[in-house]
Amino acid sequence: MKNILIIGSTGQIGSELTMKLRETYPSGNVIAGYIPGAEPKGVLAESGPAEVVDITNAQQISEVVDKHHVDTIYNLAALLSAVAEAKPQLAWHIGLGGLFNVLEIAREKGCAVFTPSSIGAFGNDTPKDKTPQDTLQRPKTMYGVTKVAGELLSDYYFKRFGVDTRSVRFPGLISNVTLPGGGTTDYAVDIYYAAVKEGKFVCPIKEGTYMDMMYMPDALRAAIELMEADPTRLVHRNSFNIASMSFEPSQIAAAVKRQIPNFEMTYDVDPLRQGIAESWPNSLDDTCARQEWDWKPQFDIDSMSEDMVRILKARYNK
Repeated sequence: MKNILIIGSTGQIGSELTMKLRETYPSGNVIAGYIPGAEPKGVLAESGPAEVVDITNAQQISEVVDKHHVDTIYNLAALLSAVAEAKPQLAWHIGLGGLFNVLEIAREKGCAVFTPSSIGAFGNDTPKDKTPQDTLQRPKTMYGVTKVAGELLSDYYFKRFGVDTRSVRFPGLISNVTLPGGGTTDYAVDIYYAAVKEGKFVCPIKEGTYMDMMYMPDALRAAIELMEADPTRLVHRNSFNIASMSFEPSQIAAAVKRQIPNFEMTYDVDPLRQGIAESWPNSLDDTCARQEWDWKPQFDIDSMSEDMVRILKARYNK
């Protein structure tokens, strides 16, 4: 990877991945693709080139790829799970129509492509605990449908046209940089902000609901390490289970309380998000990622909580 285009560079993952890639490849050219109304700001805007790249506009993508001699595309444009249920037609248009545009351009111009999948690609009939790499995928949300279809389409372009497509199934991602954007696992981010600012939190997910989660620094490493991995070792491509920690609301509340002893949490369950959460796995088996490209997380719930609280306290002068 040298000349890298990030489509969706100002979103939840993109804003941090763009900066991480610029640190990792200082001699490279990391282009922050954005849509009008979601322009890069601050250090993201100042640290490297940026271009308007609407994933639904194939001509626009093609021109930017040519202009910057792009060899790798990180396709991060998508609507998150809860938002996608409210706008299913738009979710498909961006998720699958956009991916098709990217894959076609990659086929024509010889680019590698990373498109994140998600634990949302599984469904109610999938084994819940230690969900296998290869298993039944019948999601009942539009978000999940676009993720499964995206995995299949990416694999097709690799097998049919030789496009170097790679992907991971991200769990819920917890970040101290970007605020949540309408995902089912957002509560696990919101809880830290509420704990630091107010000392209390109202949880929209029912106690006992386990979901796989990951701290953003591990997620960024995964996105880079997979694209750097030796292709001859990859048995799978789209998409790898990756895991770090699995917990339910009372466990993250206890981890926060170890950092902020006076913290209190109550429940007010959101039926939409609860329904989505119950269709997702409790935990993933990531053996294939560990074997095929040496994946290994660095954070657990306590080291993540310590880091999150320390950073947010400093930010909000608490």
